[in-house]
Amino acid sequence: MKLEIITPETSLFKGEASSVTLPGLDGMFQVLNNHAPIISSLKSGEVIFDLNGNEAQAEMSNLVNQTGSKWSVFIKGGVAELNNNRLIILAE
Repeated sequence: MKLEIITPETSLFKGEASSVTLPGLDGMFQVLNNHAPIISSLKSGEVIFDLNGNEAQAEMSNLVNQTGSKWSVFIKGGVAELNNNRLIILAE
């Protein structure tokens, strides 16, 4: 899926991801390729995503961290919208 993580100041990440784990208001949840459309509010926490070998094609800021095969970025809250295999995270 196409993943974009943006803040009012900058774009944190833009690229292809195979899975994304998000800090929803009611707990962590994960979306995968071809997931049903969803809109969710997000709380403060860590967005974790797997690029599945697509690192060379990704644009990311220095705020994105790598741990093993997973990548992550901390957010203070925001909104996520997934539609047509495109996930946009508007984060604080």
